[in-house]
Amino acid sequence: MRKKICLGGSFNPIHHAHLLCGRAAAEAVGAATVVLIPSGQAPHKHQEDIAPSEDRLAMCREAVEKVPGFEVDDRETRRAGPSFTIQTVRQLKQEGWEQVCWLIGADMLNTLPSWHQPIALIQEAHLLIMARPGWAFDWDSLGPPFQELRQNVVQVPQIDISATEIRQRVRAGRPIEYLTPPAVCRYIHDRKLYR
Repeated sequence: MRKKICLGGSFNPIHHAHLLCGRAAAEAVGAATVVLIPSGQAPHKHQEDIAPSEDRLAMCREAVEKVPGFEVDDRETRRAGPSFTIQTVRQLKQEGWEQVCWLIGADMLNTLPSWHQPIALIQEAHLLIMARPGWAFDWDSLGPPFQELRQNVVQVPQIDISATEIRQRVRAGRPIEYLTPPAVCRYIHDRKLYR
């Protein structure tokens, strides 16, 4: 199997920064494919502002349809309860993945110690850390096991697009073109999401 890297998240909605940064990280480590894994129930997100998992999954599929180098995995949207990354990593390994490379943004690095089974996660997955605009690495606040992740930082474009901004623009009746793929814009409009 050619090397793949996983990019999990709420994708509420997916946007160009997710896609461009995912691709850049894949190129940096020589991976052929970015596997988008939308969460079913994101443990660290406020659920009232989140689109249903089937809509977020559909937007991911729309965003990368016929785009080489991307796949969408729906396993977390099918799982009951919170979407814990360690569960997905273990499933992928059971399915024959030798190594599971998982991308996380700098904003998530600072919360990593509060994730479900974080020590097991950093032992069982190869975490790649992407810098994001406006987020600084606070390595000193992380415990010794997490300090080793310093060597796993990958350079990605500094693109300041956020899903929060997209949702706010939709609620305000402002255009979201150029922030997310056209198919996702249409999906949000047709389904009347984030209003």
